[in-house]
Amino acid sequence: MSHPYTLTVEEPGRIGRQDLPGHDLGPDEVRIQTLYSGISAGTEMSAFKGTSPYLNKRWNPDLRLFEPGSASMTFPMPAMGYEEVGRIVEVGAEVNRVRTGQVVWGNWGHRSEKIATEDWAADRILSEGVEPRLGIFAQIGAIALNAVIDANIHLGEYVAVFGQGVPGLLVTQLARANGGTVIAIDRFPERLEVSKATGATHVVDASKEDPAEVIKQITGGRGADVSIEMSGAYPALHEAIRSTAYNSRVVVSGFFQGEGRGLFLGEELHHNRIELVCSQIFGVSPSVDHRWDRLRLDRTIMNLIAEGRIDPGKIISHVVPAARAQEAFDLLTERPQDALQVVLDFTGDA
Repeated sequence: MSHPYTLTVEEPGRIGRQDLPGHDLGPDEVRIQTLYSGISAGTEMSAFKGTSPYLNKRWNPDLRLFEPGSASMTFPMPAMGYEEVGRIVEVGAEVNRVRTGQVVWGNWGHRSEKIATEDWAADRILSEGVEPRLGIFAQIGAIALNAVIDANIHLGEYVAVFGQGVPGLLVTQLARANGGTVIAIDRFPERLEVSKATGATHVVDASKEDPAEVIKQITGGRGADVSIEMSGAYPALHEAIRSTAYNSRVVVSGFFQGEGRGLFLGEELHHNRIELVCSQIFGVSPSVDHRWDRLRLDRTIMNLIAEGRIDPGKIISHVVPAARAQEAFDLLTERPQDALQVVLDFTGDA
């Protein structure tokens, strides 16, 4: 087994690699060798490109405010990575809940291995028969599921999903499974083809059509019962507001960067009494937070995959050896229309 390492972002746009110190296992620990790690095209790429607010301001966790001054993140830094799956290759002397050979999903960055407690690993064992690559979807899937919970979809309602990247395509599948009739909106026709194949009843090419007008036509003039914005683009959020029925809800789940150009809050938001609900993975709706937490979100996604009720495999567009990670990040930067879920393959490290 090669020496453990982590991928890094040395400066905006440049991936590096840093060796990690060796670690002898404690009696209740396991060593997980990474198989695959997914790249998040939203949150993670904001750090790679240097646009994340954490690079310009300091997050004060006590006051829950971004404050001017020293930044919370600086270069060089470990590459973010929060979509990982790996195999247990070693266990501590007292471990009895898991065994070597089992596959574990989780969140540990673009690292070649993770040391975890057996209890942590036991909560995240990939079901037998599930392709290991699908383990990367636990985390990004939880983000999508959280947005669907915040949307509070009812059977037979029209759900407009703005942005058909990875999280948007997962929302499309989950919203359909939840009883919604999904209208998928994107500017890339290739993504809309995947939307059709994964659950959307209607698709709207925002590069050619006015989404709000098309959605009003589909819904008999009413508008979407709920819209979910997953792209993190201010103009798309404005279109989601325009497309939503009077006195109804827009769930805002995309990670927006910079000031809100393209957002006109005095127009449809004001005149149609639109409710904006932020959906963010570090919390769940207060209406269900006594029953739902992050682990339940993650495990629910993996159970849905194991049961065949959602199929994220169609969303994987590229698998790139981890040694060529720069190419993968460059693809998402320079040709985002050509990529959906890009996966780093660590199996060549074994």
